[in-house]
Amino acid sequence: MKQRFSLPSGFHAAVIGGAGDIGAAISNLFCDLGATVSATAVDEAAISASSLRPRAGLTIRPLDVTDDAAVEAFAKTQQRVDALINCAGILARDKEYEIATFMKVLDVNLTGTFRTCTAFRGALARSKGSIVNIASMNATLALPRIPAYCASKGGVVMLTKALALAWAPEGIRVNAVAPGYIETSINEAGRQDQAHYQRIADRTAFKRWGQPDDVAGAVTFLCMPASSYATGTVVAVDGGFLAG
Repeated sequence: MKQRFSLPSGFHAAVIGGAGDIGAAISNLFCDLGATVSATAVDEAAISASSLRPRAGLTIRPLDVTDDAAVEAFAKTQQRVDALINCAGILARDKEYEIATFMKVLDVNLTGTFRTCTAFRGALARSKGSIVNIASMNATLALPRIPAYCASKGGVVMLTKALALAWAPEGIRVNAVAPGYIETSINEAGRQDQAHYQRIADRTAFKRWGQPDDVAGAVTFLCMPASSYATGTVVAVDGGFLAG
């Protein structure tokens, strides 16, 4: 029973966006559980700004998920892949009504997720591995300042379900985790408004915002043998925000 709640020996995870706040928490937890990890960031500057630092079994490199050739090349460097985690994402408050910005957000968040899934498909089929896409509470609850982000995360949910059905015959499981309000650099400015911060916290069941580590546990569980019958599902990690 214990083995079902752990990662198999030699487990390797590719964490796209693994240098970000949530991505770093996921990468660290995989390493703590004995896995090796290949993490990515959009560029060298993002790597330098990340709290994630190389350690035994962990590598970090830049990857532009909007570049087909770069994504394909990165996938080919991975000899074994047991899990692909897609958590590269952007948003641009108030600017997403500009068509160029709208398309950029979709290219990173939705098409970028599809690029990496297809690039890693062969390796995941060989290992009978898992994909976990990072969706969002905003796939369900829309916000007026980020229409592209909401649309992209809604797309990630449906992409997850479609790929789960399409790739099950190959032994690939595809699930998603939908975080709620998690304290990250992407919302740091908004959290300076104490009234806003407290209003969000008060709506959750736990009366607090989430932390990146709260998301990481759900992600790693979906890659364990204990979740081997789960595919096409979306796990909400929102502190009960949407329960009421």
